[in-house]
Amino acid sequence: MSARTKARKRAVDMLYAADVRGVPVSDIVMAEALRAASEPERESSWLYARDIVDGVVENLAEIDQAISSNARGWTLERMPAVDRAILRCAAWEIMFNPDIPAGVATSEAVALASELSTEESSGFVNGLLSTIANT
Repeated sequence: MSARTKARKRAVDMLYAADVRGVPVSDIVMAEALRAASEPERESSWLYARDIVDGVVENLAEIDQAISSNARGWTLERMPAVDRAILRCAAWEIMFNPDIPAGVATSEAVALASELSTEESSGFVNGLLSTIANT
């Protein structure tokens, strides 16, 4: 598994944990930073995970608007928390990180949805991110 793939999973984990626990993302990031500092093998994935989470937090309104306006029949609140986290991370990569091709961000998000969420989530994530990428 590449460092960026691990970083995406870590970013999803952090956003999901904050969402489910109802705590500020900064609390989760701080705990993860301490963990990463004590486990040097995690450093390569930590830096990009932090970039993703910081980017999502800084651009949350615009990311959520893009997700909401393209999620036909779904509100953010109705989506499973893990799907929200996956979509937010991938949408940030598509919308704000020109170093990552939209296809790569989408493919990685679909893989995470297949691994972490419902059977239908991977198709939903794929369609929604493809629409965002083409807008």
